[in-house]
Amino acid sequence: MSQKSAIEWTDSTWNPVTGCNKVSPGCKHCYAETFAERWRGIPGHPYEQGFDLRLWPDRLELPLTWKKPRTIFVNSMSDLFHEKVPLDFIQRVFSTMERASWHTFQILTKRSERLAELAPDLSWPPNVWMGVSIETAKYLWRADHLRKVPAAVRFLSLEPLLGPLGALDLSGIHWVIVGGESGPGARPIEAKWVREIRKQCRAASVPFFFKQWGGVQKKRNGRVLDGRTWDAMPKGQVLELELR
Repeated sequence: MSQKSAIEWTDSTWNPVTGCNKVSPGCKHCYAETFAERWRGIPGHPYEQGFDLRLWPDRLELPLTWKKPRTIFVNSMSDLFHEKVPLDFIQRVFSTMERASWHTFQILTKRSERLAELAPDLSWPPNVWMGVSIETAKYLWRADHLRKVPAAVRFLSLEPLLGPLGALDLSGIHWVIVGGESGPGARPIEAKWVREIRKQCRAASVPFFFKQWGGVQKKRNGRVLDGRTWDAMPKGQVLELELR
């Protein structure tokens, strides 16, 4: 978990929780589930239980041992706001993030209702970025829940983007990531969907990050859009804009 992440918008991953279950169409080809289920039933393996939800108390303080500042994606192999993760455990995760103030932590959830419900019971230090995943226009309401959260940076992960999103309400949003689905059975993304999102981000002065086209061979398809890569990211509450 301390190794460099292959995810383009983060440095490392930290998984105090593993395992999850599908809640919407974006979960159909979940990379985490595919990986975890390979190891089900192998004694002693971290994924001996496959993709069943599991809490890892012994991992809670791992980021405190990483002395060099990193950007850390929290629970790349789960959803911190899963209904089976107790509030007190989530609070312990947030306590670690607050104490590890030299790192930046990125959290993503599809369970935005529970996020909004629990947000008042959590401490929100400035090094914690909170995001929701949205794959089609049907799930744009997740952003409404996110806007209620007092995170220093609130972001949208529009991945896997499975259709046009139409008009986006980017009020209170500090960053947008867009990406296509990758791996076997990957559903296609269309450039016009991506360009429309980029246009709206420009108009709202929101940093736009294009992660990948995806597909079965995502490395071959790359991440160039209109002749360049798009890697804008927020820096705390000061936005670094690369929207030329």
